[in-house]
Amino acid sequence: MITSTIQPPPSDGDMVGLHARGPLLTAFGLAIGWLVASGVFSLIAAIQLHSAAFLADCEYLTHGRVRALAETSFVYGWAGGAGISAVVLILSRLGGNPLRAANWFGAGSVFWNLGIAAGLVGIATGDMTSFSLLQLPRYVQPLMVFASAAMGIAGLLAWSGRRRDGTFASHWYGVAGLVLLPWALTAAQVSLLWFPMRGVLQAVAAAWYTEAVIFLWLTPLSLACACYLAAKLVGRALPSYEAAPLAFWMLIVVGTWSAGRHLVGGPVPAWIPTMAVFSFSMLLYHFAVVGLNLRPVFGLSGSVGSALKFGVGSYLLYGAVAFLACFRGIALRTQFTHFASATEQLFLYGSVSMILFAALYFLVPQLLGRGWSSPALMSGHLAGATIGVVLSVVALGWAGISQGAVMLEPKTGFGEIASGVRPYLLVNTGAQLVLLASNLLLAVNFLRSLCSCCQGSGVSTALSEGSAS
Repeated sequence: MITSTIQPPPSDGDMVGLHARGPLLTAFGLAIGWLVASGVFSLIAAIQLHSAAFLADCEYLTHGRVRALAETSFVYGWAGGAGISAVVLILSRLGGNPLRAANWFGAGSVFWNLGIAAGLVGIATGDMTSFSLLQLPRYVQPLMVFASAAMGIAGLLAWSGRRRDGTFASHWYGVAGLVLLPWALTAAQVSLLWFPMRGVLQAVAAAWYTEAVIFLWLTPLSLACACYLAAKLVGRALPSYEAAPLAFWMLIVVGTWSAGRHLVGGPVPAWIPTMAVFSFSMLLYHFAVVGLNLRPVFGLSGSVGSALKFGVGSYLLYGAVAFLACFRGIALRTQFTHFASATEQLFLYGSVSMILFAALYFLVPQLLGRGWSSPALMSGHLAGATIGVVLSVVALGWAGISQGAVMLEPKTGFGEIASGVRPYLLVNTGAQLVLLASNLLLAVNFLRSLCSCCQGSGVSTALSEGSAS
């Protein structure tokens, strides 16, 4: 059994980002704040699924708006903010140079978070769009493009100015995640909002952007962190590395071709969903190689290792579940049910978020120059997050399967369907409460660690000044 420590001993490559720790720590802190906010919105949305009267008199918190608030704050606020920050720091360390363009990163992070805040206000007041993962108001989205590009400049300079010859998988995935978001977001705005496509093409473009967020942005960001952490914690090169380049290009080129899996049974040509099945079958090679490359993480223990192990395992499980759900016979029973929410929860929380938790627990101590203030809070957070994810995915998945079985019966009424899945939705509400409580532990631990670092810096400065005098 390989044991991972909370704070690995820093090397020269690990310390190159310390001069930019202010902007990076601020970005991590804001991302954690959005994570807590998304937990509050997710809890409200979960309650409204089985208790429709909850907050029914508040026009700003109707179920559709709350779902959009939860999704936006989680995907862009937490996963995007933490993922971009972690990748920029990782690219800097792999390059062996101090982080350049730290001011660009800091300014981009400020405008990124201001854009999210303005977007959430717009969603609450009814200015949201109708497209999944693109529900920010149209007047906010150009700001998000420029902010993400500004943050990515620091990472691209770290990659282009690296001292060492050759590149690693973390380089490939990290640079892809930084570059492809501004491009995909701009393409979606042009085709859906500025010069909107008509009819069937609009549904295809919206499905394409959903796949772009999953496979061209969040997956590269999380895999960049996973590959970096795996090599650091295991202490040796990853196995089966010769197949990694093809797996990377398979994800980048083929990933969005599977967009048709969201359109099974819709008013689109039959070849589009069929293409999705073929494309996802090609992506199975990518998932297989990722599993082979990262298999050493399943021998890790400790807080960081356990979170990384859970995240990588969830990613591989998501690939298998999503592939099966592409087929028409299964999609007709699971589409438009809670099963789709379970699959989304498995990817966003079980995979992306747990990998980012591992990155956060590994990187922040090296920025602070000391370990986390409370290992107990760390263990409590990861245990709660694991329990919450498992409960939520299982409850929503079972609810979706039950829904799909009875929705095909024409004599079954909506009330009967709703009452049949209510026990599972109650379990999901409990899971969301556990997730919110665990993420509050993360926020408290981060603030305590930050305060301890500031106090320690002040004491060290005072001692040095006293000895000099």
